[in-house]
Amino acid sequence: MNDRGAPARESRGRNRGRRRGALHRVTAERLRAMIYSGELEPGTRVTEIALARKLGVSRTPLREAFRELTAEGLLEPMPRRGARIATLTAESIDELFPIMGALESLSGELACRHITDDEVADIRALHRQMAEHHARGDLDSYFRLNQRIHEAIMAATRNPTLARIYFGLAGRVRHARKAANVSAERWNEAMEEHRQMLAALESRDGETLASVLRRHLINKQEALKESVRRYDGGRKQNLATGRHNARP
Repeated sequence: MNDRGAPARESRGRNRGRRRGALHRVTAERLRAMIYSGELEPGTRVTEIALARKLGVSRTPLREAFRELTAEGLLEPMPRRGARIATLTAESIDELFPIMGALESLSGELACRHITDDEVADIRALHRQMAEHHARGDLDSYFRLNQRIHEAIMAATRNPTLARIYFGLAGRVRHARKAANVSAERWNEAMEEHRQMLAALESRDGETLASVLRRHLINKQEALKESVRRYDGGRKQNLATGRHNARP
């Protein structure tokens, strides 16, 4: 006997699957944004129930988003207790940054081969805006434009695989980088490095751009490690103070 309703049921099943997939992707992206912005700070414990209520979603897409962000290194599972926002250590920074440096270096070479005049003009405009925010001491706006410049350079490589791998790693340090207490000296150095990046792009000098991008990342690595050490030291001191104050 022919089942005339089978095609309709199959179509409904496919539609439900697509909706579930879309909801899971949206949920994962919202969680990433909360982590990157610092709304969910490193070390914070999160549970499916609390986040499902906060985001207005069921636990199924949230569970899938948890698995995805755990694979990306943004979440650390806690058996029977949910998960916590991953914390950075000096050791994990030393593990990540050499890989990111190699990818950034490659992006510089490829970008100079493929970038168009219009793309260079767009990056030049972003650089000018970033310099204005640097002059005003507006760190949040500076970081947003900094991110857009690096995204534009990566897009100019015409290599989606390279971009996907790089930004997957960069996402693991983005929230900590933004929270880092950048010194005036390091900030000025970073602006000079960006000026050199722009000059290399304008002249299509891939070798120089690769070198500047790698040096830029190495300097960022040391600044971030110092920030992580200060953060850990302050947290331990606060915990010790709390234990002391709790004594009768």
